Parts: sequence; C-alpha cells; structure tokens
Amino acid sequence: MENTITREFSGFTVRSVSVSEMANNVYLLTSQPTDGTGADGGAPVHVLVDAADDMAAIRRLIEGAGGGEVAAILTTHRHWDHVRALREAQTELSEHTFAGAEDAEAIEEESGATVATRVSDGQVLNLAGLEIECIALRGHTPGSIAYVLRDGEGSAVILSGDSLFPGGPGKTWSPEDFTQLMDDLEERIFARFPDDTLVLPGHGDSTALGLERPSLEDWRARGW
Repeated sequence: MENTITREFSGFTVRSVSVSEMANNVYLLTSQPTDGTGADGGAPVHVLVDAADDMAAIRRLIEGAGGGEVAAILTTHRHWDHVRALREAQTELSEHTFAGAEDAEAIEEESGATVATRVSDGQVLNLAGLEIECIALRGHTPGSIAYVLRDGEGSAVILSGDSLFPGGPGKTWSPEDFTQLMDDLEERIFARFPDDTLVLPGHGDSTALGLERPSLEDWRARGW
C-alpha cells in the first residue's frame, strides 16, 4: 500500500500520497477547527489538489483523514499526468473544480472533466475553512497555479505543482518560457515569502525557500 505523508500545521493538515509511474503527489488539505471536527462542525471537509491518478489511493487518502467530504478539487496545471483521475474525482467527490484560466480548456480536453472555476493570479479562495491564495507561475505551462496556505503562526506552505522543485524550476520549452518562469518565481515567490516557507511540489520531495534561494543566480546562468 502507498505511504501517506502527514504534515501538521497551525490550523490545517496536509496529507499526500504519491501515485502512478510518474510519482505524482496528490495532496489533501484539511482545516483544524478548535473542536477537532470538520469545518462545518461535523465530519472533516477537505480540499484535494491534483487528482493525478489512482482513485483507490485517493479514496484511501480521504479515509485516512477521517472520511468526510471533499469541498473542491484544485489542479495546478494542464499536463496529462496531473489530471488522469480528475473526471472520476469530479463525478465522485466534488463538482467544484478549480484551475488556472489559461490551462482550463486544455485540462478539460485532457481529462474529460470540466473546470467549474477558472482562477487567476492573486485570487484568494475560501474553501472548507481554508484560505488559499492562487499565484500564477507562467512558463512550465501558461496557466500553472501555485496554491498557498498560511498557518496560524504566520508561516506559509506553497503547493508548487511542476513550477518549483528542490534544485530548480520546472521544465520549460523555450528560453522565453524559462525567463518567464524565473521572473515569476523570483517576483511572486522568493521576494514575498520567507526562508522557512515549505514547498510541496507535484513530484518528489519537499523543500524550503531558504534552501533554494542561494541558487537562483545559478539557475538563471544554466538556463534550466
């Protein structure tokens, strides 16, 4: 059975599981009301990020979080490996799907699901007792969105999709795309958030901005 990683923060919990041959990270966000119940005072209510693949694993992820409902499904970007279970998840878990406006049409074509709400840079979503900021990081795809939560102690958690990983930015397809992504990362992520900000990417291990910040000039110089 796949291993679930659980990260506790002040005010919310982030659980994740890696699925498929691409080792995609699927994330489940759950608020932590003071009474220990869900956001509505009853069963837990969750937000799912990237219904990448393997609905059975996604169901187990929800069961491990205490069951309950999924209030919304967020997608970080259009690539096929991040949306293979989106249609089934939309049918089974929640009709409330969110993605970047510039990627929405491609997501619908790739997955067969519909994007109910198209989001843009700076938009703040209030879902299942959570406040989630949308930050557009253009380059890996035109409509890539990072989703940001802030905990009760002022720290931030960034779900970066495939735009930021340990050791560098996500893959881009031209020098112009690379420059755009680096500009967005520096201006919208590194200039705004402190070193202790946790980064949870679309594949692989987590990192922190403080670990990556010293390498920004090196990334620019190497071009990837």
